[in-house]
Amino acid sequence: MPKFMFIYHGGSAPESPEEGAKVMAAWTAWLDGMGSAVVDMGNPAGPSRTVSASGVTDDGGANPVSGYTLVTAADLDAAVGMAQGCPILSDGGSVEVAEAMEM
Repeated sequence: MPKFMFIYHGGSAPESPEEGAKVMAAWTAWLDGMGSAVVDMGNPAGPSRTVSASGVTDDGGANPVSGYTLVTAADLDAAVGMAQGCPILSDGGSVEVAEAMEM
């Protein structure tokens, strides 16, 4: 079955430990709900640098990555359907879904 990358953009850090617990519970429920389709739960992304032919910048690029997850799905449409339940969407973020092509 094909693998798909969920690349997260945006969102915000919780403002309190209580809010953090709610956020983690939402992510855990969403990931658990996908069951064995989750290949790698992923992680939030830390500070990044963008490397290009013209040099290196510390700005994270045009749309900085805030995390990732790797899943299996029948096709891109199925993966998009899975991503539509992501908790980052309710926090103003977005999920980029792309197939991890086999080489």
